[in-house]
Amino acid sequence: MDFASERARLIEHLSREIKDTRVLEAMARIPREQFVPPENRHLAYEDIPLPIGLEQTISQPFIIALMTEALELTGTEKVLEIGTGSGYQAAILAELAQQVVTVERLPKLAETAGKVLENLGYSNIEIHLSEKTLGWPEAAPYEAILVTAGAPKVPAELISQLAIGGRMVIPVGSRYLQELVKITRQRKKNRIENLGGCRFVSLIGKGAWENE
Repeated sequence: MDFASERARLIEHLSREIKDTRVLEAMARIPREQFVPPENRHLAYEDIPLPIGLEQTISQPFIIALMTEALELTGTEKVLEIGTGSGYQAAILAELAQQVVTVERLPKLAETAGKVLENLGYSNIEIHLSEKTLGWPEAAPYEAILVTAGAPKVPAELISQLAIGGRMVIPVGSRYLQELVKITRQRKKNRIENLGGCRFVSLIGKGAWENE
């Protein structure tokens, strides 16, 4: 397949609704096919989620672009990602921010993503295996937090790791259907915006779903 032309076609499709050119340019530079299992590479540039094994998925490109755009990254931020998955979202964040800290609970996914990101030359991404506390408090505060799994509520454990003025984008709802929510942390009352419906795998951990 001509992945370059397929990628260009996808970016053209996304540009109808995504207006942040930095996000589109970052996605245009990243070979999504390398983050997808070989049997699904022919679908790498379709605007659909794809399985990556262990009952996990690589998200639909539009949702990835929408969530990334909502973070309003300028290039100077330290970003926390919850749910490394394939590593594709981490690569996009690494193109747009100064530093990315990403956390994954499944060792096999963390290992595979790490190899792909290393092969692509990313040096501003740290991958950690998740611990009991959601996120990665050791490196807090973060100017932006992106959560790629659905939570029953906005976890206070993650808000506490967000800098004042920082943005967090997280799916919130049931295990099967969520609303994408953007929270901007403020000194008195946080600002909350609804970005629309979505469907993600469950966020597992203290402060989210306690089990699978």
